[in-house]
Amino acid sequence: MMKLHDIQLSAKPATAKRNFLAKSLMIATASLTLSAVALPAAAATWWDATPHIAIGSRTINVKNTGAKGNGSHDDTAAIQRAINALPRSGGTVYVPAGRYMINALKPLRLRSHTRLKLDPNAELRVIPNGASRYVVVKVFNVNNVAIVGGKITGDRARHKGSRGEWGYGINISGSDHVLVRNVRISEFWGDGMWIGATGKGRRLDRSNYVTVNNVTSSHNRRQGLSIGPSQHVYIVNSTFQNTRGTLPEAGIDFEPQDQGPVNTVRVENNTFANNRGNGVEVHTNVSGVTFTRNRFTSNRGFGLMSISAHHLTLTGNHATRNGLAGLRMSARTHHASIRGNTLQYNSTRYMSPARAGGATSRDIQIGNKTYAISRSNNTLSPRRK
Repeated sequence: MMKLHDIQLSAKPATAKRNFLAKSLMIATASLTLSAVALPAAAATWWDATPHIAIGSRTINVKNTGAKGNGSHDDTAAIQRAINALPRSGGTVYVPAGRYMINALKPLRLRSHTRLKLDPNAELRVIPNGASRYVVVKVFNVNNVAIVGGKITGDRARHKGSRGEWGYGINISGSDHVLVRNVRISEFWGDGMWIGATGKGRRLDRSNYVTVNNVTSSHNRRQGLSIGPSQHVYIVNSTFQNTRGTLPEAGIDFEPQDQGPVNTVRVENNTFANNRGNGVEVHTNVSGVTFTRNRFTSNRGFGLMSISAHHLTLTGNHATRNGLAGLRMSARTHHASIRGNTLQYNSTRYMSPARAGGATSRDIQIGNKTYAISRSNNTLSPRRK
């Protein structure tokens, strides 16, 4: 394929040169026309930290459907009864303060136009099991759902099995217009949260317009959050920390691979700290992700690592004291803009964070198979004099 920088004008006859320029002008005009068509969708501000979620007007208190919240009674069926008792127009299921034990092998299934609202002192806690896979709150093929407040706690310290890595706090799959806000998620056998799709191939139904705002996902075994096939995902004002137990042990892992694409994602003003793996890792089949004003600190791996993702924007982020480089663009990552970031005193597994750096590679690394990577106005560790 001819690239712009490959075009050279040599001394040609005037007619040939005019024909060449005319053809080039036609190509450029066609490109601008296509850009004009595509630009509005790409440029639109689609993200909102407090999106409108259409919730029904009725409210049901789970205590009125038999939930006890005493830390010993299995409240799974009672809470599901409250969800099921809402009319087709949906509504709010309110969980008062208390500890509600949940059989995660029979997850709470939310319906469309429903809000699960937990008191700040309410906790959904997993009854220990030996399964390789479980979910506390399941949001599958529905729309207009909110999960707000409280704590959701797994069983990792009391888990009865040793296999698998798929115990989730919240699993959002094939759903549209979902908000998770002010929730503390911790101690899961697998991931604190999953956002992805249902179905496969031509029947793949990706999640769309999912907002995660002011969520803390901490000390989960596999990831704080995993992202599978989805689009229009906004992660903001949240913390992903202390992931450790089984690989990859990242704060967030974009891992759709061959399941389907992830695109149009914004990750803004979050903290990724003390994860055993990378703060964030971004794999193949991921594009159109913006990382802005995030903090990557004290992760054992890279602050952020891309493995063959493309069309990434990284601006205004701060990465420091990570075990490996602050940023790593690897494999066939391409079309990434890295500008205005502060990346200092990283690679602490190899050098003292208190000493000036010297080599750029301690803070930012660009693999030799990557291409179209631009860097500008980044602040790196000062060189030793």
